[in-house]
Amino acid sequence: MELLKKLILLSLLMINASVAGAEPRVDITEGPVSLTDFSMGYFVDDSQALTYQDITAMPFTPTSSKTTLGTSARVTWFKVILDNATGEQQPLFVHLPHAYHVRSVDFYQERSGRLVDQQTLDMEEIDDDPLMYRGTAVYPLTIPADQSTTLYLRSHAYSHQWFAVEVMDEQTSRRALISIKTDIALLVGMMLALVVYNGLLYFATSKKENIFYSFYLISGLVWIALSYGLIASTFDVYGSEIFKLNISLITMPIFLMLFMMAVFETKRFYPTEHRILQALLVVLSGTLIWGMYDISAALKPASSLAALMMVVTFSVSISLYRKGNPLVVYFLIGHSFFVLFNGIAVLFYKGIIAHSYLSSHGVGIGIVLEALTLAFIISHRIKILEDIRASQEELKKQAATDPLTRLYNRRYFFAEADYMLELAKNRGTPLAVLVIDIDHFKQVNDQYGHSCGDQVLVSIAQTLKKHSRTKDLLARFGGEEFVVLLPEADLQEANRCAERLRAAVQALEVTVNDNDVVHSTVSIGIAEVMVGNDGVEAALNRADKALYQAKHSGRNRLCFETPELAQAEYG
Repeated sequence: MELLKKLILLSLLMINASVAGAEPRVDITEGPVSLTDFSMGYFVDDSQALTYQDITAMPFTPTSSKTTLGTSARVTWFKVILDNATGEQQPLFVHLPHAYHVRSVDFYQERSGRLVDQQTLDMEEIDDDPLMYRGTAVYPLTIPADQSTTLYLRSHAYSHQWFAVEVMDEQTSRRALISIKTDIALLVGMMLALVVYNGLLYFATSKKENIFYSFYLISGLVWIALSYGLIASTFDVYGSEIFKLNISLITMPIFLMLFMMAVFETKRFYPTEHRILQALLVVLSGTLIWGMYDISAALKPASSLAALMMVVTFSVSISLYRKGNPLVVYFLIGHSFFVLFNGIAVLFYKGIIAHSYLSSHGVGIGIVLEALTLAFIISHRIKILEDIRASQEELKKQAATDPLTRLYNRRYFFAEADYMLELAKNRGTPLAVLVIDIDHFKQVNDQYGHSCGDQVLVSIAQTLKKHSRTKDLLARFGGEEFVVLLPEADLQEANRCAERLRAAVQALEVTVNDNDVVHSTVSIGIAEVMVGNDGVEAALNRADKALYQAKHSGRNRLCFETPELAQAEYG
C-alpha cells in the first residue's frame, strides 16, 4: 500500500513537471529581434485582487501573443517566458500596442524565481510616464546571457479584454514607435471627407436624413480613431474620460436607425417596419442613457446589441426590398458589408475567434464601406428628386407655353404681367404693350397649306423673340396674334422696339415646299400702360384698337392709340 502511494505521488510530480515543461517559451536568437506572433499564457482574475505572489502558483492557459478574451476577463494576467540563447546580454523592449484602451498595466519581471523589477502604468495618472509612448506601453528589460526571464503582465481593461504583446530590440522598437497608423488615418480621412460632402448636400437640400447621416459619420470616425489608437497616438491622451468616447459605439446605430426611417420614409409608407425600428431605437436609447452613467457596464452587452441591431436592420431592409422600395437595394449592399465585417468583429471581441487584421479591424472596415454606400443612397435619392423636380418644371413650362411656337401663352402672360406691373409701380418706371398681327396670314394657309402656315408662324415667332429685348415678355395669344409687354419703356421706346420687330419680319424669308419662299409682314398696335391708374388688360384693349387702325391703314405699319403722337406709317 505504501508503495502504491509513492507511485501515485511520483506520477503526479512527473505530470506537473511535463506541464511546467510545456509552458510556452520565447527564444531570443542572434540578429534583429522583432517578435510579434508567439505563444504565451493567460489567467483570468475574476476576483480582481490576486497579487504577484498569488499568480505565480496559478495555471496559465496557452494563447497567442495577440488575443481577445471578451468582456468577462476585465483583469487578466499574461505570462511570457523569454530565453536568451545568444550567449550575450540582450537589452529588449516589450511593446503593448493596445495599452491605450486599458485602465492600467502592471509589469513584473522574474528571474530564477525571484522578482527583479516591478512597474505600474496607470492610465488615470499617466503624467508623462516614460513607459507610455503614443498609445503604446513600452517596458524595457535586459536578459543576461544564457538566462531566462519570466514576465508577468496584469491588464485591467475597461470593458473588452483584447491584448497584444510584442518583443523587439532597440532599433526595431524605435521604428515601430515612429510608424504611422496609415490604414486608420485613411479610414478616418474618408469619413471626414464624407462628413464635408454630406454637409454640402444638406445645405443644398435641407433634408433631415443628411443630419442623421452626418452624426452617424461623426460617431463612426470617433469610434474608429479611438478604438484603433489614432486619438491616443495623435493627442497622447488616455484614461476613463477619453474612454467615455466609446459611447459613439452606441450613438452610431441610433443615427443609422434614424437615417433609415427618414430616407425610406417608413412612417409614411411602411408602418410595420417603422414600429420595429422604433422598438430597437428605444433599446439603443436606453443603452445610451445607461452609458452616460457607466460606459464600461453599458459596453458589456454592446457586442450582443450590435448583433441584434444587424439582424433587425437587415430583416427590415429585406422587407422593404420585397415591398419595392427603389433605394433599399443599395442599402442592402452596403449593410451586407457592415453585417459581414461587424459579425467577424463581434466574434473577435467576444473571444470566439482568434486575432487577425480582419477580425480586429472589422468594425472600422464595415463602417466605412456602409458609409460609402449610404452616401451613394443620398446622392441617388437627390438625383431622383431632381428628376421629379425637373419633370414638374417641364410640366409647368408646358402649361405656360404655346406648343407650336414655344412662346408663352395667354395665361402665363397675364400672371407675369401683373407682377411686372407691380414692379413698375414700385420702381416708378413706365410700361408699354405691343399687339402684333401677321398680315394676310389666311392667304398663306390657303396657298401653301396649314403645315407650311405653321412653319411660317414658327419662323416669325423666333424672329420676334430674337429681336425683342431680354427683359421683354413675349406671348402668343392665339392664331396669328402676338403680344409683347415692354418694361421700362415709354411710347418712344415702345415705338423703337416695335419698328425693330416690324422690320425684322419684313426682311424674313421662309422657304416652304423646298423651293417656295414666303414673305410676311406684321401690323403692330402700341399703347402705354397707365401705371397706377389702370391695368395691363386696359392697355391691351387700347393697343388692340391701334392695331385695328394699322390694319385699315394699309398694314405693315405701327399705330398708337394715343392721339398726342402722330401715326408712323411705313409702306
